[in-house]
Amino acid sequence: MIEVIKGDITTIAADAIVNAANTSLLGGGGVDGAIHRAGGKAILEDCIKIKNKQGGCKVGEAVITTAGNLPAKYVIHTVGPKWNGGQSNEASLLAACYRNSLFLALKNDAKSIAFPNISTGIYGYPKEAAATIAVDTVREFLGRQDQIDKVLFVCFDKENFMLYDKLL
Repeated sequence: MIEVIKGDITTIAADAIVNAANTSLLGGGGVDGAIHRAGGKAILEDCIKIKNKQGGCKVGEAVITTAGNLPAKYVIHTVGPKWNGGQSNEASLLAACYRNSLFLALKNDAKSIAFPNISTGIYGYPKEAAATIAVDTVREFLGRQDQIDKVLFVCFDKENFMLYDKLL
């Protein structure tokens, strides 16, 4: 039910892939930029509509768009917290990213969902702590439902892959 791979999330065929977005939803660096580039303008157009309707996406929350040219049905955009030494509610905000993304997957009948390593790039969240939160939150969520068949953690780098592999 939960797997980890080392790879590029833009190549994953899942019902939903998760984007580690920023609050503007207009694309950025890292996985966010890669998803927007690979998915094409349809994703950005949906993000602009959401931004115009609700002003973007707050930290810990999630929104859903088309997947454009990606091999997924949907992209779930979630905004992870920037690491501030653990003094700014980062752990609960990061857990909320995973919970809210899974909730949107359920709401949209997604049976499979792929996550990147949220907040561990330019947002500076310590990788081991972030991996523990991700795995624990997903396991807890999956224990309360039976609609999502597969959760995939897609690690771009070897360090994250080894952390998730050990936890799973």
